[in-house]
Amino acid sequence: MNLVSVNKGLVTKKFNEFFYVDLLENDIYKGPKRFLCKSRKSIRYQQKYIFVGDIVTLSEINYKYKTAVIENLLERDNFLHRPAVANISDIYIIHSVEHPKLNYSQLSDFLISAESLKVNVSLILTKSDLIPPEKHTLLFEKFNKWGYKPKILSLDSNDELISLINELKTKKCTIFMGPSGVGKTTLLNKILPNLNRATSAVSNKIKRGKNTTRNIELFQLSKESYIVDTPGFNIQNIYMSPKKIAILFPEFKNQLNQNPLRCKFRDCLHIDEPGCCLNKEFERYEFYKNLIKVSKILSHQNQVN
Repeated sequence: MNLVSVNKGLVTKKFNEFFYVDLLENDIYKGPKRFLCKSRKSIRYQQKYIFVGDIVTLSEINYKYKTAVIENLLERDNFLHRPAVANISDIYIIHSVEHPKLNYSQLSDFLISAESLKVNVSLILTKSDLIPPEKHTLLFEKFNKWGYKPKILSLDSNDELISLINELKTKKCTIFMGPSGVGKTTLLNKILPNLNRATSAVSNKIKRGKNTTRNIELFQLSKESYIVDTPGFNIQNIYMSPKKIAILFPEFKNQLNQNPLRCKFRDCLHIDEPGCCLNKEFERYEFYKNLIKVSKILSHQNQVN
């Protein structure tokens, strides 16, 4: 039996009480070294739960039978609850320009939810072949003012796909996020040709697609990069402190990072306080004010409870 000492591993799939774990060398997957693992009971006794994307330590590694034991769970950088995925480095918000039609309020909510995880956030607009080329420019300019340089692509374009894949290979762990029916599964099928996930048409009645992805799994794109194959999921319902909301908007965050001036009051919410030094002339400011309002209500409820 070929056993070695404790090593780091990346959890790529979870099913029942078993895990598939890729062995890491200097935090990089050298492959092909994937092991079927169970965790020590002591981990469960400590009420630690292991999920896809977690970095763990391994022992009793058996190269012949490809088995090992998970000894411990290492600290996470972040964690998504729905779906349950750890240590995401990049989120790509995906929305179609048509079928279903672009919903700016919904898209803004997805962007804010992604920004709250403190990861790199990018924007992809799909089904660009359904709108005239001149609208591509208008959309790019619009979202550039939001603080994002969107990739506007057709799901049938190989050139745009190659460019996207090359970019994804420079990321550590990427996840696609967005409403159903916008092309997430189609994109994954093109990025991972052997995946062959089922896709479904957009419903004429409800104007959105039906989720077809069921399991969560990490797939390797390069030695240092993975992409998450995940079920469709909704925006996280997370509570955000009112004074922390501004940095979730690049329109404000860029000003805060670049402007040496500071508002008169340290707890300024950039609404109607005297001495606020930030420029509020941007499209999503109404979204921001509404989010502050909701956050204040939730904050009051938390204090009462």
